[in-house]
Amino acid sequence: MTPPLSRRGALIAGAAALAGGLAPAAGAEAALRLPMATRPRFSALSPLQRAGQCVIHSYPGLTPPASLMDAIKQGHTAGVIFFGENIQNLSQIEGVINQMKTAHASSPVKAPLLLMTDQEGGVIRRLPGEPVKSAKDVGASADPHYWADFTGSGAGLNLAGIGMNVNLAPVLDVYRKDGDFTDQYERSYSKSAAAVASCGSTFITAQQAEGVAATAKHFPGLGPATASQNTDLRAVTISTSASSLRSVDEAPYRDAIAAGVKLVMLSWAVYTALDSARPAGLSPTVVGELRNRLGFKGVTVTDALEAGALSSYGSTSQRAVKAAAAGMDLILCSARSVSQGDEAVAALADALGDSLDPTAFDAAAARVNALRAGL
Repeated sequence: MTPPLSRRGALIAGAAALAGGLAPAAGAEAALRLPMATRPRFSALSPLQRAGQCVIHSYPGLTPPASLMDAIKQGHTAGVIFFGENIQNLSQIEGVINQMKTAHASSPVKAPLLLMTDQEGGVIRRLPGEPVKSAKDVGASADPHYWADFTGSGAGLNLAGIGMNVNLAPVLDVYRKDGDFTDQYERSYSKSAAAVASCGSTFITAQQAEGVAATAKHFPGLGPATASQNTDLRAVTISTSASSLRSVDEAPYRDAIAAGVKLVMLSWAVYTALDSARPAGLSPTVVGELRNRLGFKGVTVTDALEAGALSSYGSTSQRAVKAAAAGMDLILCSARSVSQGDEAVAALADALGDSLDPTAFDAAAARVNALRAGL
């Protein structure tokens, strides 16, 4: 009798495997030891190129506009986020990615583009294939460790097989009540912080072993959010105590950081116990909570810059500068509009001579470039 396929064999045999994985990603420290030719000298870049190191673009439809391809050629973007409307099938999006890589060959910044999507599992998937199980399915299974490893490997193999190198997953929110914001789409592993930490770190390790950087989100946690508290649509205030945030909601991030997670996405909710005046992704205090209290050294990334939660924080330009000033390394322009990303880049370039600390900004760009160089 033919022996059953291993988990890896099952993944490779299925659609998720595609052409196989990439070599494991190096850490930021290893990336910084790469030859200088692989890293840009920021002083040699134009203001728009320098600013572009910290912006992710998006675009509408199946065909990237010429303006996006020009931004890639000119080094005015760090990468691209893909959504369902950009993807007809795996071969089509692989072709698009190859076109972007060809355009990028002309860029003065030689480190690879960050090519990302949200492939969480369950209904939150932009690509067909793994991970098919939702986070809640994994957490509720008889063997959560097995399935967290399986889904992490599957996500990595799936994305790497078509040339993507960043997944905006896993969600580390610890949900509180059935049907609340995080539980509505089964995006949380569990109501238990320990279970979320275990499943999340296992997913991260398995995915990053396939050469695809993982993103833990949404720091410090959207688990307490009620069903109607959706930051994509409106301003959200979370009044959970600091002790509860730190003992429950931040707990999975300690394990994720120990597992070497490459990126952390911050929430757009306001956490009154930490900073009652600003959403987390615009708050130096909350970024400091992640950097100083938890010791995260990797790349911070905003949630969608066009989110309804930021409706009172001005234009794209103003939001981008506020986020960078707060300590966000990557600004996620995900409105499916190339001009949104271009506006953010132009605003950052202008602010570098005025309201933004150039030393801090270049340190952020260096973290992003170390991530890119290691993929």
